[in-house]
Amino acid sequence: MEGFAGKVAVVTGAGSGIGQALAIELGRSGAKVAISDVDTEGLAVTEERLKAIGAPVKADRLDVTEREAFAAYADGVKEHFGKVNQIYNNAGIAFTGDIEISQFKDIERVMDVDFWGVVNGTKVFLPHLIASGDGHIINISSVFGLFSVPGQGAYNAAKFAVRGFTEALRQEMKLAKHPVQVTTVHPGGIKTAIARNATAAEGLDASELAQAFDKLARTSPEKAAQIILDGVRKNRARVLVGTDAKILDLIQRDAALSVAEIAEKVGLSSSPCWRRIKRMEEQGIIARRVTLLNYDKLGLNFEVVANVKLQLPSRENLEKFEQAVRKWPEC
Repeated sequence: MEGFAGKVAVVTGAGSGIGQALAIELGRSGAKVAISDVDTEGLAVTEERLKAIGAPVKADRLDVTEREAFAAYADGVKEHFGKVNQIYNNAGIAFTGDIEISQFKDIERVMDVDFWGVVNGTKVFLPHLIASGDGHIINISSVFGLFSVPGQGAYNAAKFAVRGFTEALRQEMKLAKHPVQVTTVHPGGIKTAIARNATAAEGLDASELAQAFDKLARTSPEKAAQIILDGVRKNRARVLVGTDAKILDLIQRDAALSVAEIAEKVGLSSSPCWRRIKRMEEQGIIARRVTLLNYDKLGLNFEVVANVKLQLPSRENLEKFEQAVRKWPEC
Protein backbone atom coordinates (compact mmCIF):
# COMPACT_ATOMS: atom_id res chain seq x y z
CA MET A 1 0.00 0.00 0.00
CA GLU A 2 1.31 3.42 -0.96
CA GLY A 3 -0.37 5.63 1.63
CA PHE A 4 -3.53 6.55 3.52
CA ALA A 5 -4.82 9.56 1.55
CA GLY A 6 -8.44 9.02 0.54
CA LYS A 7 -8.71 5.73 2.44
CA VAL A 8 -11.50 5.07 4.91
CA ALA A 9 -10.10 3.69 8.17
CA VAL A 10 -12.07 2.34 11.13
CA VAL A 11 -10.49 2.45 14.60
CA THR A 12 -12.10 0.82 17.65
CA GLY A 13 -11.05 1.84 21.15
CA ALA A 14 -10.26 5.31 19.77
CA GLY A 15 -11.08 7.21 22.95
CA SER A 16 -7.54 7.01 24.32
CA GLY A 17 -4.09 5.44 23.99
CA ILE A 18 -3.01 3.68 20.83
CA GLY A 19 -6.49 3.92 19.28
CA GLN A 20 -6.62 7.68 19.68
CA ALA A 21 -3.07 8.08 18.38
CA LEU A 22 -3.84 5.85 15.38
CA ALA A 23 -6.95 7.83 14.50
CA ILE A 24 -5.14 11.16 14.66
CA GLU A 25 -2.13 9.94 12.68
CA LEU A 26 -4.44 8.47 10.05
CA GLY A 27 -6.28 11.79 9.86
CA ARG A 28 -3.01 13.65 9.43
CA SER A 29 -2.10 11.23 6.64
CA GLY A 30 -5.23 12.08 4.65
CA ALA A 31 -7.54 9.26 5.68
CA LYS A 32 -11.24 9.54 6.47
CA VAL A 33 -11.67 8.07 9.93
CA ALA A 34 -14.52 6.23 11.65
CA ILE A 35 -13.84 6.09 15.37
CA SER A 36 -15.64 4.28 18.19
CA ASP A 37 -15.34 3.56 21.89
CA VAL A 38 -17.49 2.91 24.96
CA ASP A 39 -15.76 5.92 26.54
CA THR A 40 -17.82 8.71 24.99
CA GLU A 41 -15.85 11.49 26.70
CA GLY A 42 -12.54 10.24 25.37
CA LEU A 43 -14.14 9.65 21.99
CA ALA A 44 -15.33 13.25 21.87
CA VAL A 45 -11.77 14.45 22.51
CA THR A 46 -10.47 12.34 19.62
CA GLU A 47 -13.25 13.62 17.37
CA GLU A 48 -12.45 17.24 18.16
CA ARG A 49 -8.74 16.71 17.53
CA LEU A 50 -9.52 15.14 14.14
CA LYS A 51 -11.85 17.99 13.22
CA ALA A 52 -9.16 20.48 14.24
CA ILE A 53 -6.81 19.08 11.60
CA GLY A 54 -9.54 18.97 8.99
CA ALA A 55 -9.93 15.20 8.85
CA PRO A 56 -13.36 13.79 7.89
CA VAL A 57 -14.56 11.84 10.93
CA LYS A 58 -17.53 9.74 12.03
CA ALA A 59 -17.71 9.08 15.77
CA ASP A 60 -19.99 6.52 17.43
CA ARG A 61 -20.29 4.85 20.79
CA LEU A 62 -19.73 1.13 20.24
CA ASP A 63 -19.36 -1.88 22.51
CA VAL A 64 -17.33 -4.36 20.46
CA THR A 65 -18.88 -7.29 22.34
CA GLU A 66 -22.35 -6.49 20.92
CA ARG A 67 -22.26 -8.32 17.60
CA GLU A 68 -25.53 -7.08 16.11
CA ALA A 69 -24.66 -3.49 16.96
CA PHE A 70 -21.22 -3.98 15.42
CA ALA A 71 -22.77 -5.28 12.20
CA ALA A 72 -25.12 -2.30 12.02
CA TYR A 73 -22.17 0.00 12.71
CA ALA A 74 -20.19 -1.52 9.81
CA ASP A 75 -23.08 -0.91 7.43
CA GLY A 76 -23.41 2.63 8.75
CA VAL A 77 -19.75 3.42 8.13
CA LYS A 78 -20.01 2.05 4.58
CA GLU A 79 -23.13 4.11 3.94
CA HIS A 80 -21.55 7.26 5.38
CA PHE A 81 -18.24 7.15 3.52
CA GLY A 82 -19.18 4.99 0.53
CA LYS A 83 -16.46 2.42 1.19
CA VAL A 84 -14.24 0.96 3.92
CA ASN A 85 -10.55 0.21 3.35
CA GLN A 86 -9.13 -0.57 6.77
CA ILE A 87 -10.15 -1.64 10.24
CA TYR A 88 -7.93 -1.39 13.29
CA ASN A 89 -9.39 -3.76 15.89
CA ASN A 90 -7.78 -2.06 18.85
CA ALA A 91 -10.37 -2.01 21.66
CA GLY A 92 -9.22 -3.96 24.70
CA ILE A 93 -9.27 -4.32 28.48
CA ALA A 94 -6.87 -5.78 31.02
CA PHE A 95 -7.32 -8.00 34.07
CA THR A 96 -4.79 -9.34 36.54
CA GLY A 97 -5.22 -12.48 38.61
CA ASP A 98 -3.93 -16.02 38.88
CA ILE A 99 -6.23 -18.52 37.20
CA GLU A 100 -6.83 -20.28 40.53
CA ILE A 101 -8.47 -17.21 42.07
CA SER A 102 -9.95 -15.55 38.97
CA GLN A 103 -13.72 -15.76 38.56
CA PHE A 104 -15.21 -17.21 35.38
CA LYS A 105 -16.94 -13.91 34.68
CA ASP A 106 -13.64 -12.03 34.77
CA ILE A 107 -11.99 -14.39 32.30
CA GLU A 108 -15.06 -14.34 30.06
CA ARG A 109 -15.13 -10.53 30.06
CA VAL A 110 -11.51 -10.33 28.88
CA MET A 111 -12.17 -12.89 26.15
CA ASP A 112 -15.37 -11.12 25.09
CA VAL A 113 -13.66 -7.77 24.58
CA ASP A 114 -10.10 -8.67 23.63
CA PHE A 115 -10.79 -11.70 21.42
CA TRP A 116 -14.44 -11.73 20.38
CA GLY A 117 -14.33 -7.99 19.83
CA VAL A 118 -11.59 -8.59 17.27
CA VAL A 119 -13.53 -11.46 15.69
CA ASN A 120 -16.69 -9.36 15.52
CA GLY A 121 -14.89 -6.42 13.92
CA THR A 122 -13.11 -8.63 11.42
CA LYS A 123 -16.21 -10.54 10.38
CA VAL A 124 -18.64 -7.62 10.00
CA PHE A 125 -16.19 -5.45 8.06
CA LEU A 126 -14.60 -8.17 5.91
CA PRO A 127 -17.22 -8.05 3.10
CA HIS A 128 -16.78 -4.27 2.86
CA LEU A 129 -12.99 -4.58 2.81
CA ILE A 130 -13.11 -7.16 0.02
CA ALA A 131 -15.52 -4.97 -1.94
CA SER A 132 -13.17 -1.99 -1.62
CA GLY A 133 -10.55 -3.77 -3.72
CA ASP A 134 -7.87 -2.47 -1.33
CA GLY A 135 -8.62 -3.74 2.16
CA HIS A 136 -6.49 -4.17 5.24
CA ILE A 137 -7.30 -5.70 8.63
CA ILE A 138 -5.04 -4.72 11.51
CA ASN A 139 -5.65 -6.67 14.73
CA ILE A 140 -3.96 -5.58 17.94
CA SER A 141 -2.59 -8.48 19.94
CA SER A 142 0.13 -7.81 22.51
CA VAL A 143 3.61 -8.81 23.58
CA PHE A 144 1.53 -11.09 25.84
CA GLY A 145 0.40 -12.78 22.64
CA LEU A 146 4.01 -13.90 22.22
CA PHE A 147 4.79 -15.24 25.69
CA SER A 148 2.90 -15.98 28.91
CA VAL A 149 3.33 -14.61 32.41
CA PRO A 150 1.81 -15.47 35.79
CA GLY A 151 -1.29 -13.50 36.68
CA GLN A 152 -2.16 -12.81 33.04
CA GLY A 153 -3.83 -16.07 32.05
CA ALA A 154 -7.00 -14.42 30.75
CA TYR A 155 -5.15 -11.68 28.88
CA ASN A 156 -2.61 -14.17 27.52
CA ALA A 157 -5.39 -16.44 26.30
CA ALA A 158 -7.17 -13.58 24.50
CA LYS A 159 -4.05 -12.15 22.90
CA PHE A 160 -2.69 -15.53 21.81
CA ALA A 161 -6.13 -16.19 20.30
CA VAL A 162 -6.00 -12.89 18.40
CA ARG A 163 -2.59 -13.83 17.06
CA GLY A 164 -3.70 -17.27 15.85
CA PHE A 165 -6.96 -15.97 14.39
CA THR A 166 -5.21 -13.17 12.52
CA GLU A 167 -2.35 -15.27 11.19
CA ALA A 168 -4.83 -17.84 9.86
CA LEU A 169 -6.91 -15.07 8.29
CA ARG A 170 -3.88 -13.68 6.46
CA GLN A 171 -3.23 -17.07 4.87
CA GLU A 172 -6.90 -17.46 3.95
CA MET A 173 -7.00 -14.07 2.22
CA LYS A 174 -3.95 -15.00 0.17
CA LEU A 175 -5.33 -18.43 -0.79
CA ALA A 176 -8.69 -16.92 -1.76
CA LYS A 177 -6.87 -14.14 -3.66
CA HIS A 178 -8.95 -11.50 -1.90
CA PRO A 179 -7.61 -7.94 -2.07
CA VAL A 180 -7.21 -7.76 1.72
CA GLN A 181 -3.94 -7.52 3.62
CA VAL A 182 -3.81 -8.71 7.25
CA THR A 183 -1.46 -7.56 10.00
CA THR A 184 -1.02 -8.67 13.62
CA VAL A 185 0.38 -6.04 15.99
CA HIS A 186 2.26 -6.89 19.20
CA PRO A 187 2.79 -3.77 21.33
CA GLY A 188 5.20 -3.93 24.25
CA GLY A 189 4.97 -1.48 27.15
CA ILE A 190 2.96 1.50 25.86
CA LYS A 191 2.10 4.55 27.98
CA THR A 192 -1.68 4.17 27.85
CA ALA A 193 -4.54 3.97 30.35
CA ILE A 194 -5.20 0.26 29.86
CA ALA A 195 -3.26 -0.74 32.99
CA ARG A 196 -4.75 2.09 35.06
CA ASN A 197 -8.24 1.02 33.99
CA ALA A 198 -7.56 -2.67 34.53
CA THR A 199 -9.41 -4.77 37.06
CA ALA A 200 -7.85 -7.39 39.30
CA ALA A 201 -8.80 -10.52 41.18
CA GLU A 202 -9.93 -10.17 44.77
CA GLY A 203 -7.03 -9.48 47.11
CA LEU A 204 -4.86 -7.76 44.49
CA ASP A 205 -4.25 -4.02 44.40
CA ALA A 206 -5.05 -2.94 40.84
CA SER A 207 -3.59 0.55 41.39
CA GLU A 208 -0.28 -0.88 42.60
CA LEU A 209 -0.09 -3.12 39.54
CA ALA A 210 -0.88 -0.16 37.29
CA GLN A 211 1.91 1.91 38.86
CA ALA A 212 4.35 -0.93 38.28
CA PHE A 213 3.33 -1.15 34.61
CA ASP A 214 3.57 2.63 34.13
CA LYS A 215 7.21 2.52 35.24
CA LEU A 216 7.97 -0.01 32.51
CA ALA A 217 5.97 1.55 29.68
CA ARG A 218 8.59 3.31 27.58
CA THR A 219 6.86 3.82 24.23
CA SER A 220 4.37 6.66 23.71
CA PRO A 221 1.04 5.96 21.96
CA GLU A 222 2.08 8.41 19.24
CA LYS A 223 5.29 6.51 18.55
CA ALA A 224 3.39 3.23 18.63
CA ALA A 225 0.92 4.56 16.07
CA GLN A 226 3.74 5.62 13.75
CA ILE A 227 5.36 2.17 13.99
CA ILE A 228 2.03 0.43 13.32
CA LEU A 229 1.17 2.60 10.31
CA ASP A 230 4.64 2.11 8.88
CA GLY A 231 4.04 -1.63 9.09
CA VAL A 232 0.64 -1.23 7.43
CA ARG A 233 2.20 0.78 4.57
CA LYS A 234 4.65 -2.07 4.03
CA ASN A 235 1.92 -4.75 4.29
CA ARG A 236 3.79 -6.54 7.06
CA ALA A 237 2.32 -9.70 8.52
CA ARG A 238 3.57 -8.85 12.02
CA VAL A 239 4.49 -5.57 13.67
CA LEU A 240 6.43 -5.50 16.94
CA VAL A 241 6.06 -2.20 18.79
CA GLY A 242 8.93 -1.21 21.06
CA THR A 243 12.38 -2.59 21.71
CA ASP A 244 10.97 -4.62 24.61
CA ALA A 245 8.61 -6.42 22.23
CA LYS A 246 11.48 -7.19 19.84
CA ILE A 247 13.64 -8.56 22.67
CA LEU A 248 10.88 -10.72 24.12
CA ASP A 249 10.01 -12.03 20.67
CA LEU A 250 13.63 -13.11 20.24
CA ILE A 251 13.70 -14.72 23.69
CA GLN A 252 10.61 -16.83 23.07
CA ARG A 253 11.90 -17.83 19.63
CA ASP A 254 15.38 -18.82 20.80
CA ALA A 255 16.11 -19.27 24.50
CA ALA A 256 19.77 -19.94 23.69
CA LEU A 257 20.49 -16.39 22.55
CA SER A 258 22.94 -14.47 24.69
CA VAL A 259 22.17 -10.96 25.89
CA ALA A 260 24.75 -9.56 23.49
CA GLU A 261 23.24 -11.48 20.58
CA ILE A 262 19.79 -10.14 21.40
CA ALA A 263 21.18 -6.60 21.60
CA GLU A 264 22.77 -6.98 18.20
CA LYS A 265 19.61 -8.34 16.61
CA VAL A 266 17.46 -5.45 17.85
CA GLY A 267 20.06 -2.82 16.99
CA LEU A 268 21.14 -1.94 20.52
CA SER A 269 24.62 -3.40 20.54
CA SER A 270 26.24 0.04 20.35
CA SER A 271 24.34 1.61 23.26
CA PRO A 272 26.13 2.19 26.59
CA CYS A 273 23.38 0.25 28.35
CA TRP A 274 23.99 -2.93 26.42
CA ARG A 275 27.75 -2.59 26.53
CA ARG A 276 27.48 -2.59 30.31
CA ILE A 277 25.22 -5.63 30.21
CA LYS A 278 27.78 -7.35 28.00
CA ARG A 279 30.49 -6.65 30.58
CA MET A 280 28.28 -8.09 33.33
CA GLU A 281 27.73 -11.13 31.15
CA GLU A 282 31.48 -11.56 30.73
CA GLN A 283 31.98 -11.15 34.50
CA GLY A 284 29.53 -13.96 35.18
CA ILE A 285 26.86 -11.84 36.85
CA ILE A 286 24.46 -12.68 34.04
CA ALA A 287 24.12 -16.19 32.67
CA ARG A 288 24.98 -16.50 29.00
CA ARG A 289 21.80 -18.34 28.14
CA VAL A 290 18.55 -16.44 28.48
CA THR A 291 16.17 -18.95 30.00
CA LEU A 292 13.53 -17.08 31.98
CA LEU A 293 12.06 -13.72 32.84
CA ASN A 294 12.97 -12.11 36.14
CA TYR A 295 9.60 -11.49 37.82
CA ASP A 296 9.31 -9.44 40.96
CA LYS A 297 6.84 -9.97 43.78
CA LEU A 298 3.95 -8.59 41.72
CA GLY A 299 4.43 -11.25 39.08
CA LEU A 300 4.33 -8.56 36.40
CA ASN A 301 6.98 -5.95 36.98
CA PHE A 302 10.06 -6.80 34.96
CA GLU A 303 12.88 -4.74 33.53
CA VAL A 304 13.64 -5.43 29.91
CA VAL A 305 17.33 -5.43 30.71
CA ALA A 306 16.73 -7.85 33.57
CA ASN A 307 15.01 -10.49 31.44
CA VAL A 308 17.85 -12.89 32.01
CA LYS A 309 18.57 -15.66 34.43
CA LEU A 310 21.11 -14.74 37.08
CA GLN A 311 23.88 -17.26 37.12
CA LEU A 312 24.05 -17.16 40.91
CA PRO A 313 20.53 -16.48 42.27
CA SER A 314 21.78 -15.14 45.59
CA ARG A 315 20.32 -12.06 47.27
CA GLU A 316 23.69 -10.32 47.06
CA ASN A 317 24.00 -10.98 43.34
CA LEU A 318 20.41 -9.94 42.66
CA GLU A 319 20.84 -6.70 44.57
CA LYS A 320 24.05 -5.97 42.68
CA PHE A 321 22.30 -6.47 39.38
CA GLU A 322 19.29 -4.34 40.33
CA GLN A 323 21.54 -1.52 41.56
CA ALA A 324 23.36 -1.57 38.24
CA VAL A 325 20.09 -1.48 36.30
CA ARG A 326 18.82 1.55 38.21
CA LYS A 327 21.91 3.48 37.15
CA TRP A 328 21.21 3.00 33.45
CA PRO A 329 18.62 5.65 32.50
CA GLU A 330 19.51 5.19 28.83
CA CYS A 331 18.02 1.68 29.04
